[in-house]
Amino acid sequence: MPLQVHGADVRADAEARAHSLVARLTLDEKINQLLNVAPAVPRLGIPAYNWWTESLHGALGPLPTTNFPEPIGLAASFDAPQLQQVAAAISTEVRALHTLGRETGHLGRIGTGLDTWSPNLNIFRDPRWGRGQETYGEDPYLTASLGVAFIRGIQGGNPDLPDVVATPKHFAVHSGPESTRHAANVFVSAHDLEDTYLPAFRAAIVDAKAGSIMCAYNRIDGQPACGSELLMQRHLRGAWGFKGYVVSDCDAVTDISERHKYAADPAAAVAVALKAGTDNECNTQTLGETPDLAERYREAWQRGLISMADIDQALVRLFSARYRNGDLPGLPQRQLNAVPVGAINTPAHQALALQAATRSLVLLKNDGVLPLKPGLKLALIGPLADATRVLRGNYSSTQSAPPVSVLEGLRSVLPQAQITLAPAGASITDGDPVPASALRAPDGQPGLRVEYFNRNGQQYDSKPVLSVNEPGLEAHGLQFKAVADHHKLTWDGELSVPESGLYRLGVSGVKGALKAGGKALVEASEYSQWGEPLKLATVRLEQGQRYPLHFEAESGGSGVPGLFWKRISSDADADLHRATADADVIVAVVGLTSDLEGEEMAIKVDGFEGGDKTSLDLPAEQRQLLERAKALGKPLVVVLMNGSALDLSWARDNAAAILEAWYPGQSGGLAIADVLTGRADPGGRLPLTFYRSVADLPPFDDYGMRGRTYRYYNGTPVYAFGAGLSYTSFGYAPLQIAPVDGAPENGVTVTTQVTNTGGRDGDEVAQLYLTPPAFDGAPRLALRGFQRVTLKAGESRRISFRLTPRDLSFVTRDGQRQLTPGQYQLSVGSGQPGTGVAGQQAPMELKRTVSLQR
Repeated sequence: MPLQVHGADVRADAEARAHSLVARLTLDEKINQLLNVAPAVPRLGIPAYNWWTESLHGALGPLPTTNFPEPIGLAASFDAPQLQQVAAAISTEVRALHTLGRETGHLGRIGTGLDTWSPNLNIFRDPRWGRGQETYGEDPYLTASLGVAFIRGIQGGNPDLPDVVATPKHFAVHSGPESTRHAANVFVSAHDLEDTYLPAFRAAIVDAKAGSIMCAYNRIDGQPACGSELLMQRHLRGAWGFKGYVVSDCDAVTDISERHKYAADPAAAVAVALKAGTDNECNTQTLGETPDLAERYREAWQRGLISMADIDQALVRLFSARYRNGDLPGLPQRQLNAVPVGAINTPAHQALALQAATRSLVLLKNDGVLPLKPGLKLALIGPLADATRVLRGNYSSTQSAPPVSVLEGLRSVLPQAQITLAPAGASITDGDPVPASALRAPDGQPGLRVEYFNRNGQQYDSKPVLSVNEPGLEAHGLQFKAVADHHKLTWDGELSVPESGLYRLGVSGVKGALKAGGKALVEASEYSQWGEPLKLATVRLEQGQRYPLHFEAESGGSGVPGLFWKRISSDADADLHRATADADVIVAVVGLTSDLEGEEMAIKVDGFEGGDKTSLDLPAEQRQLLERAKALGKPLVVVLMNGSALDLSWARDNAAAILEAWYPGQSGGLAIADVLTGRADPGGRLPLTFYRSVADLPPFDDYGMRGRTYRYYNGTPVYAFGAGLSYTSFGYAPLQIAPVDGAPENGVTVTTQVTNTGGRDGDEVAQLYLTPPAFDGAPRLALRGFQRVTLKAGESRRISFRLTPRDLSFVTRDGQRQLTPGQYQLSVGSGQPGTGVAGQQAPMELKRTVSLQR
């Protein structure tokens, strides 16, 4: 563990060393350190460093890492202590990947740094946004609380000596549409800025002391986010006193001139960003190693647009962080303790992934069919019933512990049960990694033979430097010291299928073909790119036949290599009737995937465009499947996997039970099975409002909050923010409200007793809402506290909430945060007051106005 010393001493020492180091750099060396790929400076003992490290819900690297639920699912747990545990596990794996980089000599590649570009603290203000799955939902208080927990888990106990530097993103006022994000000029009122868009970032910097922050693509009130005086100077470094470094979102600096036309040329664009305080530029052209990317900074200096002091200030911030996180030696307070590579994907981390997935699940309806009773005959239907790729969500490693589908989870939990899978017809959600059991390497072993060819100059060696077997069409080269940073790789082997039938097949990130009788069944003549939709061909494959394949790829491409398939039905209606004929209950697993909703994707199909949704409906083939299943007259349990709110009005009116499962991570299928069968209680709650239609919402590109989220939406949602059921019931004792130092303006403590009034052990999320007096800018109500508690049947527990003056404050129309005199209503219960859930309410009065700092 690092030595705990006074923070100012650590920072002063690190900055002094950084100043000394920067003073010894030449101009050429300096400007190259301003990009996300910072080259080594051997004469000064500076190793290469890549600031691009991702770990939104699991570390990304060349080894299988632990894949936790997508953040929207982690938010649904309403469990900040658990989230801090998850982040600490991720931090351990990030450090272990750094160790691997040092051992192999691959420092400077993505995923080897001791910083991470997480968490995403943008507010999920509109359910159409494809990246909303990366966030902690629609509420500023919940987002702030969970963001603080994640940052503390990532950075460890001393933010001045962080285990890994956390980088909350995307600062700020950034939540779609994806199609316009590089050029959008977002106008936001002073009220909405202070009330909605900044609180979580403020908490990340002021309370959690994040060491870094990422600025966004869009403009805010005319200025690019990475050059915004309002955000970067007045708030971040002014009111919040931020001392760390700022990194740009990837290509946000080039957007300043090329997309926003805010600066006349690239040199002027880097000057805008650097002078505003953007210290490190992520540029996607570093992926292809485009030369001379730093020349824009040289030109800006030569033209007098930036000074050497501007360059040095950014570099001191960056090198100070590298001293404090231990990447650079020499800081006496930083005791280096390399995390071994074996700390990745440990049994303890896998168990935590299962626990996190279980606690993320939200039971929205149950007419008594759940938990499933022993001995029932189950029919499992839906395109996601046996799917695994859906579990990951976006911004996750393709390489994790073997994923568990819902089918596998139910078979594991109910080994004696009769579970019949009905193959689905073709769906836009199709495509799972082909398992090693279906592949055969040339030596007869499961998987494929992979050969790595190092690059020398502009040519690749004719002989492989390494030949190994891998489970599938995967790239693991950077875990090997012998493999160069720049290499080509080939895969060879055969595919065989467990049963004859129709299959959808496709590849990503590679060139080559899979053949039958010399004819290509699947062929890729060029590399697919990141965000490109998966192209699947429907072919008939025969059991017992082997289909040879050969594919190749080059390091540095943005497309991730993969071979995908899906067994589909040639007569889905007939298979549905056969599977359900003897069933007591039908379990339908439906939803979306992060190939439909995600970051800036080249997709345009019914309901989805560019990564965003254009509708809140389930895909058409899934709606039709549910209607056919309902018509069979048997209880229908709907399990949803998705990263955003969908219209559940049909399911609410027709299904016997609804379980919201999000993208639950590697152990998602087992977690779902545990909850469906009652081995675990469904204690999650919705971090989003589930609306009926986009017609209920303002235009997507309108960032005004009026009519959005539970705080400002006046309609009746299908399911409300905070909603969720248990297999037991709870009751609350009357609230006790105690002002701090005799005046509520100093804060209050709210105390109640929660009792499990049912016959089963279970989880409750006690939610505290504050309803303010009416004033211009006031929300309907606002979450101001939450606690998740596990209670045995009949058990009671006393819980307290300490509300600070900031917790009691609201924002005026003109953007002033203050305590406003008047009558307030406090509510603590199982959800929002007025929604028919258990809880208690009590009045509270504030008698004077108190203004708070930004």
